Amino acid sequence: MSGERIRILIVDDHAVLRAGLRLLLDREEDLLTVGEATSAEEAMRLLEQTEADLVLLDIEMPGMGGLAGAQRIRERWPTLPILVLSMHSEADDVRRAFSAGAGGYVLKTAADEQLVQAVRAVASGERYLHPALGAALAQPMPSRGPIDDLSPREREVLRLLALGYTNQEIANELVVSVRTVESHRAHVMAKLRASSRAAMVKYALAAGLLDETR
Repeated sequence: MSGERIRILIVDDHAVLRAGLRLLLDREEDLLTVGEATSAEEAMRLLEQTEADLVLLDIEMPGMGGLAGAQRIRERWPTLPILVLSMHSEADDVRRAFSAGAGGYVLKTAADEQLVQAVRAVASGERYLHPALGAALAQPMPSRGPIDDLSPREREVLRLLALGYTNQEIANELVVSVRTVESHRAHVMAKLRASSRAAMVKYALAAGLLDETR
C-alpha cells in the first residue's frame, strides 16, 4: 500500500452506486478512490495506468463478468487484493468468488462501517466474509457435479461455446489467444468427459450457464 491511504479502484456498472461508494470511502482518512470502472475489461485497462491497493468488484456486470474478471486480475496482478461487493448471499456465489481470487466478500446491504472494515481487512492481506454469510457457508456443501469443477474462466468458455461462438470469437471476447481458448476447451471436455461440442452444450444448458448475467 501507499503507506498513507489505501488506494481503491471501484468496479461496478451502476453509476449511482459507484458515486455512493466513492463518497463513503473518501470520507475516511485512510481510504482513497483512485478510479472507477464499469466492467472488468475497463478495470484491467485502468490497472495498467493507475496504482491501486485494492479492487472493489461487483459480480454482475456486462462483458466477462466479475468472477472471470477477478480471475484475470489475479493472473495479471497476483498480489493485488480483491474485495467482492455483491447483492447475492448464496453460499455457492461466495465460494466461487473466493475460488476466483477474491480476498473478501461483502453484501451490498452491509452497513457503511462493515464495508470500510472489509476494505481495510482485505487490503492488509486478511480474508473477510460478511457476518451474515457465515451460517450459509457452515451448511454442508451440496453434492458436486462435473461442471462444479470448472474454473470461472472454463465456465465462461463453455458458456460462449454453447452460445455458438467460435474459438477465434471467444479469444476476441476474452482478450486471450486462440491457443489459450483451445487449452481451456480441452480442459472443459476432459472435466465433463464430453466427447463433442453438442455434449458440452447440454452440460451448459443443464447448468443454466446461458442464463447467467455477464
